[in-house]
Amino acid sequence: MNTGGSIGIGLRHAHYGELIETRPVLGFVEIHSENFFAEGGAARAVLAEARALYPVSLHGVGLSLGAAAGLDPWHLDRLARLVEATDPVRVSDHASFARAAPSGAGPVLHANDLLPVAFTEASLAIMAANVAQVQDRLRRPILVENLSAYVAWSDQDMDEPAFFNALARRTGCGLLLDVNNLVVNALNDGVEPVRAACDWIDRLDAAPVGEIHLAGYCDLGDIVIDDHGSRVHAPVWDVYRHAVRRLGPVPTLIEWDTDVPALAVLLDEARQAERIQAAVR
Repeated sequence: MNTGGSIGIGLRHAHYGELIETRPVLGFVEIHSENFFAEGGAARAVLAEARALYPVSLHGVGLSLGAAAGLDPWHLDRLARLVEATDPVRVSDHASFARAAPSGAGPVLHANDLLPVAFTEASLAIMAANVAQVQDRLRRPILVENLSAYVAWSDQDMDEPAFFNALARRTGCGLLLDVNNLVVNALNDGVEPVRAACDWIDRLDAAPVGEIHLAGYCDLGDIVIDDHGSRVHAPVWDVYRHAVRRLGPVPTLIEWDTDVPALAVLLDEARQAERIQAAVR
């Protein structure tokens, strides 16, 4: 198995054949869990080939860990089956919600988006209960990722790092630190992004951090979008250096999900992350 380094890239459809044929040196590959829920077929065959070459990290977008309406049993069942078939090195999802019963009862609607939770004791209790349910079913800890959020709740009674620290202590889960999301949120808040993101990281407990995400963003002038559609921007690399100094050489993913480039471009970004880890060490 190819296990060089701790830097990974996403396993995307455009690169299936080339990745398996050329077998570049990578620490792991990441898949979006929901894309592989169907058992059998071509997608699972490719995943099996990739799993024979690299450790695999499962990253989901649909658990809705912050939903007061609870988890979707079908979704959790499919995730559990995928975990059993793949034996991934990590399983992760977001600190968000997508499921809600608008009137408090009746059918639960799915928003098909990563909606931000309020950083309150009530939200923490809901997310902790949902995370515990997932971990009990999967029989392993999961990682929970910080969000790029374009709205915020007015009744928050703790800051975001404190929320994640409390979640990890309460449930034993790990944390997936998305550095790009920190920079995007700071830019949209109108504050200096590197300083704000580094301060955020300094308030986070280091031990639970099990993976870091790096990606590109799109600056539209009046808003910055976390689109994962370009090379990692300079402020994100600056914050990543600080994260590595504080947290150590945490496994790191280069995320690229829109306007997916040639495989060589992703590998070049991965090598940059490797150089930063080596320089900090």
